[in-house]
Amino acid sequence: MKFQRQAKILDLIEKQEIETQEELSEQLRLIGYATTQATVSRDIKELRLIKILSPQTGKYKYAVAATEVENSFSTRLRNIFKECVTDINIAQNIVVIKTLPGLGQAAAMAIDAMRNQSVVGSLGGDDTVFIVMKDNDTAERFCTEARGMLS
Repeated sequence: MKFQRQAKILDLIEKQEIETQEELSEQLRLIGYATTQATVSRDIKELRLIKILSPQTGKYKYAVAATEVENSFSTRLRNIFKECVTDINIAQNIVVIKTLPGLGQAAAMAIDAMRNQSVVGSLGGDDTVFIVMKDNDTAERFCTEARGMLS
């Protein structure tokens, strides 16, 4: 439940400008997560969220600290990836990752955070992530690397 809630938090702050813990708690409640302020506060700390100035509104909003994801997974994203992925397969230059229900977007976010230059793009659904790689060889290497993170 904790990993799903934290994945939803990451999804919410990516899609919406959330300014306060109260607003984040309310958004979580609207999608079915009963949380307390203390739980949200712990999640923000564990996810290492920061407040940044929004260029659109000029207000402060929650965001993932950029230094946490540069050139590799942050520890938290690795844990989310490890906990939510159930299977990894390859089909030529496409890597297909199966996840627990509701965690496909969290896994896709973790993959995007890798900033792997061989990844052309990723698409995260409810329980499946499609990753298009530059070619078959890079797809094979990526698949091997991703499987290694699961153990």
